[in-house]
Amino acid sequence: MIEQGTKAYWRAVIALSLASYFVFAMIYLTQPLLPLFTDQFQISPATASLSLSIVTFSISLSLLIYGPISDAIGRKSIMNWTMFGAVAMTVVCGFATNYYWLLTFRALQGFFLAGLPAIAMAYMSEEFSPGALSLGMGMYISANSLGGMSGRLSSGVIADLWGWKASFFVIGIISLGFVFSFHKLLPPSKRFQKIPFHFREATNAMIEHVKNRTLRVAFLIGGLHFFVFLGSFNYMTFRLSADPYNLSPTFLGLLFLTYFAGSIGSTVAGRLSQRWGKMSCLKVGIILLALGLICTLHPSLIVILIGLILICFSFFFSHSLSASWVNSHVMFARASASSLYLVSYYLGGSLGSVYLGWFWNVWRWPGVVLGDLLILTITFTGCWYLRNVEKREEQTEDFMLRRSG
Repeated sequence: MIEQGTKAYWRAVIALSLASYFVFAMIYLTQPLLPLFTDQFQISPATASLSLSIVTFSISLSLLIYGPISDAIGRKSIMNWTMFGAVAMTVVCGFATNYYWLLTFRALQGFFLAGLPAIAMAYMSEEFSPGALSLGMGMYISANSLGGMSGRLSSGVIADLWGWKASFFVIGIISLGFVFSFHKLLPPSKRFQKIPFHFREATNAMIEHVKNRTLRVAFLIGGLHFFVFLGSFNYMTFRLSADPYNLSPTFLGLLFLTYFAGSIGSTVAGRLSQRWGKMSCLKVGIILLALGLICTLHPSLIVILIGLILICFSFFFSHSLSASWVNSHVMFARASASSLYLVSYYLGGSLGSVYLGWFWNVWRWPGVVLGDLLILTITFTGCWYLRNVEKREEQTEDFMLRRSG
């Protein structure tokens, strides 16, 4: 197994982090462009948000394909080829002549972008030692936040200089370097055990995971947190592009520098969970997420930024914990379980803007915060349930140790 601190560990972590950075930059590059889409294509904010929602929805469906296939034929090759496909579709998006073609190309882009997140966590859970997994997962998710931040920031600046189409061209071409680096750095799988692909067996494995109540709750928590996070940031771009703020795409992109806090949150989560337990830490993350949302109700841009920093920190802190919890509680078909978690995660992200759109239309930003807080009461309840599961596991482990002693 790959142990923490070894050369193989750092090669794997760097490779997966670069790939994660690349994938999430491509997913989120349209977020600061949403107000531009409403003006150029004469569409509503909810329709403009589809340029992001359709990617996450496409990813959520595609994850069901990549998990079982990677269980059957391997991890690294699928991640390589899907990343090349994602680069190609990113460039193609720049040639879209109308909004409907843009949505079509973004959906295809989402299909290829799903390859890495569907498989990366399964690769880590197989190849990394238990001690290395939590920290490795935290660093991988840190790269999620950095990639998402960079994609948003760079696309906003590029769009201000040369138009929104240039954002796709430039980011797509630059991303080729990340793909080649990933191919060279990632160690081949050594502990992978091939499971021949049979539709019935793959379906049965997923059904068994879905039947597991604790996994269902973890899937729900991950999905609802992304539901809140992505939908909130979508509508925040509309809030801050209007009076009295009137921020340009460049300055809207700069807002996503708050994602640095997300990188810190996901890394800290891995260390704290080793001491206090994943679900105890997750409760704190949910409370901080709620506090961040409440801060954004203040009209001061400085206070709003503080709220966004807290939201980013607590979201990635929580996502790292729930993803790690799933991987540590699955004993078979890990890629399929990871895929199901991410299906819930990205499906939640694709639906958040739809749900929050109703609150936005009625009460604007205060309505969005209200809708978010209602969802967080559900995730906190789920976290409380999983913490009780952890306590029972700890009690059982202590009993077995005393008995063997």
